Amino acid sequence: MEVQDELNQQQVLSMIQKGKRFDGRSKIQFRDIEIERSPLQNAEGSAICRLGKTQVIAGVKIDVATPFPDRPNEGVLSTSAEFTPLGASHFEPGPPRVDAIEVARVVDRAIRSAQSIDLESLKIDGSDKVLAVYVDLWVIDHDGNLFDAGLMASMAALKATRIPKVENEKLIRNEIDRMLQIDKIPTSCTFAKYDQHFLLDPNFVEESGAQATMTIATTDTHMCSGQKSGHAGLTQKNIMELIDISFEQSKTLRNIISNED
Repeated sequence: MEVQDELNQQQVLSMIQKGKRFDGRSKIQFRDIEIERSPLQNAEGSAICRLGKTQVIAGVKIDVATPFPDRPNEGVLSTSAEFTPLGASHFEPGPPRVDAIEVARVVDRAIRSAQSIDLESLKIDGSDKVLAVYVDLWVIDHDGNLFDAGLMASMAALKATRIPKVENEKLIRNEIDRMLQIDKIPTSCTFAKYDQHFLLDPNFVEESGAQATMTIATTDTHMCSGQKSGHAGLTQKNIMELIDISFEQSKTLRNIISNED
C-alpha cells in the first residue's frame, strides 16, 4: 500500500471510530444518484450516471457480427471501459489500464449472469450473422466506486437502446426496428472493509485506503455475481450480511435506473 493510501486508511478509521464518514453518510448509504438518459446523439443508447462526484458515461452501439462458433444462434455482447485523463489526475493516455479492464469485466459479468439480454433474440432472420451489442464506458470523473456507477450507467443505456432496421445484413441506422428488450436489471453494491466495519459506496479516499472491497450484484430474484479485492478476508457471516444489504438496496437502484418513483 502506498503512503497516501495508508494515510487515507488512518483518516477513515479515525472517522469510523467517531461514528462518522467524511460526507456525513451512514455506513450503509449511497451518495446521491442521478441518471441522465440518452445524452449522446450518435449512439443507439446512452446514459450518464452521477454517483456523488463520480461520473460515468455508457454508450451502446449495435452492429452486425459473426457469432461465436460455439454459440451460432446467439448475438454478441461486449463491454469495455476507458479511463480518460480527464477522469482523474492519475489516469494517463494509452492502452486500457488493468483496473479499467476489471471494471468492464465486473459490469459485463453482472449483465450476463443476470441474463439481462436474450442473446438469441439478436439472431438475424435468414442469415448466419447476428447483432452485436457493444457497451463502452468512459470515466469522466473518478471519486470512487466505478463498479456500481458503471453498471447503473450501462443498464440505463441498454434500456434506452434502439435497434436499427437490418437489410441484407447491413444496418440502416436512421430507421429503428425495435427497442432492445431488457429482461432483468442487475444492480451492484460495493463495500469497503475497515476492520469489522463495511462502508457502502466508498468515495475515492475510502476506497483507496480500504483493507478490502467487495462488490455484490443482484437482480430482484438472485445474486448474479461477486468481486473481491484487497488482502483482508471476509467471513461467511460478513458475506451473507452484505448480500442481504445488496438485495435491499437494489430495489431503490432499479427504480432509479427505470426512472420510477
